[in-house]
Amino acid sequence: MADTLVYRAEGAAVANGTDLYGFTVTEWELPATYPPFAAILFVPTTWLPVPALKLTFLIGNIALLALLVHLSCRLTTTPTRRTTLLTATAAALWLEPVFQTILFGQINLALACLILWDLTRSPGAPGKGVALGIAAGIKLTPAIFIAYLFLRGRVREGCTALAAFTGTVALGALVLPAASADFWMHRLFETNRVGKAWIVDNQSLQGLIARALHDPAPGPAWAIPAALTAALGLWLARRAKSEPRGILLTAATALLISPISWSHHWVWCVPLLTLLMAEGRPRLTAAVATLFTARTLWLLPHQGDLDLHLPWWQQPLASPYVLLGVALLPMLSTCLSTGTEVRAPRAEVDSLHGHRAGNRDGAGNRDGAAGGVGRP
Repeated sequence: MADTLVYRAEGAAVANGTDLYGFTVTEWELPATYPPFAAILFVPTTWLPVPALKLTFLIGNIALLALLVHLSCRLTTTPTRRTTLLTATAAALWLEPVFQTILFGQINLALACLILWDLTRSPGAPGKGVALGIAAGIKLTPAIFIAYLFLRGRVREGCTALAAFTGTVALGALVLPAASADFWMHRLFETNRVGKAWIVDNQSLQGLIARALHDPAPGPAWAIPAALTAALGLWLARRAKSEPRGILLTAATALLISPISWSHHWVWCVPLLTLLMAEGRPRLTAAVATLFTARTLWLLPHQGDLDLHLPWWQQPLASPYVLLGVALLPMLSTCLSTGTEVRAPRAEVDSLHGHRAGNRDGAGNRDGAAGGVGRP
C-alpha cells in the first residue's frame, strides 16, 4: 500500500510544517502530487501506526466498493437487496481497477462515491454540488463533472460545485500558503512528476499513442486527439438521452483525455457494468467484465522500457481500457438507445437495498512505484 504511505507523508508534512512537495517516500521515491487541500485531509492518517492505517484503508476501500455498487444501482434505478449487494461487491473485487485500488491503498473509490452520491441526489436537494466540488478539490480530474452540470443546464448545481471547489483552493491557500503557491504555479504543470506516460499502467490516450508511436513524448500527436475527444465527449454527454449515460460519457471522457489515467482510475467500470445490465445487455456486460478482469496489459513484456517497443499486435492488449473508452463514446450515445433506456435516478430508490523504478508482476505489483499517488 505504497500510495497510502504517501498520503500519510502528506499529512505529516502539514502537521509538521515541512515542505509538502519537497519529499519522496518509500523505496520508489514517490512524491506528493495532490493539491494542498488533499494534504490537509490526510492529516488524520498520521494518528495511526502504519499497520493499523493499512488495515483501515483495506476495510474502508471494501466498504466504499459496496457503497459504489449501491450508488451505481441508484444511478440506474436498479432495485437492490442485501444479498445482491454483497454478491456484486464480492464479484467487483476481481475487476482489475478495483483490485489495484485496494492493493495500492488508493482513494479512487472514495472519489467515485463522492461524485455519484452527489449526482444521484434529488433535484434541488440542499447543497447538491458541494460533494462534487470537494472531490475536485482533492483531485482535479473530477472538475470535468462541473462542466457537465453546466452543459446539461443545471446551473445552480454547477455554481454550487464550483463554489465548493473554490473553497477548497482557498482553504489550502489559507492553511498552506507556500505549498499552494508552489502547487498552482509550478507542480500542477509537472506532469512528468506523476510518472511515465508511456508505461502500460497508463490507460489514457497519451499512453496508447506513446506506445503505438514508440515515442515517450508524443506531444501534439496526443494533444490534438485529446482535445477533439474532450469536445466530442462533452458534446455527447450534453446530448445524452439519460442521466446515467451522460455521467458515464463524462467519466470516460475524463479518463481518456487525462495525461495519465492509471489502470486503477478506471473504477468507473462498476457503474458502467451496472448500466449495461440495467439496459438489458447481458452479453455486452459479460464482454466488458471480461475485459476488466483479463489483465492483458500485465501479461505483456513491460520491464524497463519494453512498453515502448511492443509490436503492433500487442498494442490492443496493452491499451484495453483506452480502446473501450473510445468505443464507449458512440456506444453510450447511440447503440444503447435500442435497449431498455435507463432514466434519471429516483430519490426513492431503496437505501439498502508513473514513477517506475523496476519490474512489475502480472497483478500489477511494481517493484517500482505504486500506482497513482496524486496521478491526475
